[in-house]
Amino acid sequence: MPLIDTHAHLDEEAFSQDCPEVVARAIDSGLQAIFTIGTTASSSQNAVKLAAEYPQVYAVVGIQPNYVAEAQQGDWELIQQLAGESKVIGIGETGLDRYWDYAPLDLQQDYFRKHIELAQQHDVPFVVHCREAEADVVELMQSVAGTSQLKGIMHSFCGDLATAEACLKLGLHISFAGMLTFKKNDDLRSVASQIPLDRLLVETDSPYLAPQPNRGKRNEPAWVQFTAECLAELHGLSLKEIGSATTKNARELFQLPDAE
Repeated sequence: MPLIDTHAHLDEEAFSQDCPEVVARAIDSGLQAIFTIGTTASSSQNAVKLAAEYPQVYAVVGIQPNYVAEAQQGDWELIQQLAGESKVIGIGETGLDRYWDYAPLDLQQDYFRKHIELAQQHDVPFVVHCREAEADVVELMQSVAGTSQLKGIMHSFCGDLATAEACLKLGLHISFAGMLTFKKNDDLRSVASQIPLDRLLVETDSPYLAPQPNRGKRNEPAWVQFTAECLAELHGLSLKEIGSATTKNARELFQLPDAE
């Protein structure tokens, strides 16, 4: 059964002792690819290295909004350089975060715009982190898009239907992580059930947000199947059908070569 984990952090310390085994388990469970996402200049470098090491791993490079205030001279230039690497298929994660007070909003907005522009220069998607900043995120993307469509992902989506519809109108895909499976998240499941099948993606955000039945444990890419199972049930589809649809969406959006 095909699946792609469109958002993991394989360079995290949580995977430092057994990354080869984590990747192997994912492939054995049916994953065709894992996208490992940068959050700083150094983690983006690590993502590129991991992509070079594992055939099934691809890199997305950027500076996450909570880290933009810590960016050093030369960090953004490094992201620009890494964006041209052969297995870099996206830019991010970027976006806005009002939950944590780690970086001024205006600085986050400046970097968000720069990430979108860099993604457009390379004709790849940008990956959006959004926490308690839905209105701000939508407003900025609308101002950048104008009358055109954007190529991006709302990663680990947890907003309401109005936000999802605004993002869909802009051309974005909506990706769901393990939170979709949490018992309290009926509202989120209602939103997920209304996302068009051709705009859906699945992810783990591992090592975070482990889905039921593994909540509280270290998450890993193989467990993306639990979120996919939940999504399949919401759409009245089989796991194979939702896997095929989300994998097709990911391959087309990120311009991956066809699976062998």
